[in-house]
Amino acid sequence: MAKGFNNRGMGGMGGGNMNSMIRQAQKMQQDMMKAQEELEAKTYEAAAGGGVVSATVSGKKELVGVTIDPEAVDPDDVEMLQDLIVAAVNEALRKAGDDAASQMSKLTGGLNLPF
Repeated sequence: MAKGFNNRGMGGMGGGNMNSMIRQAQKMQQDMMKAQEELEAKTYEAAAGGGVVSATVSGKKELVGVTIDPEAVDPDDVEMLQDLIVAAVNEALRKAGDDAASQMSKLTGGLNLPF
C-alpha cells in the first residue's frame, strides 16, 4: 500500500467529509448561477456632465440606453458630447462590474476565484 493512503480513501479522509464538501460545492455553484441570473436582470445607470448625458447598461454589460439632454448638443463642440457619452457608459459599466464582484465575493466568502 502506498504511503499516505489507507483503505478509507486518500490520506485518511473519510467518505463523509468528501460528500459534504461535494454538496457544499454544488450548493455554491447553484447559488452562483442564481446570483448571475439576478445580476444579468439588473440595469445600471450613470450620468456625466452634471446629468446632461446618461447611460444605462445591463447586468450583461451591454449598453441598453443613452439619454442626451438637448442642451448638451453643441454643433461646434461634438467632441465634448462624445467624451460625456464615453464617461457615462464607462461609469455605468464600472457600477455593473463592481456589483457583480461584490455579489460573487459574498458567495465565495472572499475566495479569489476567476469569474
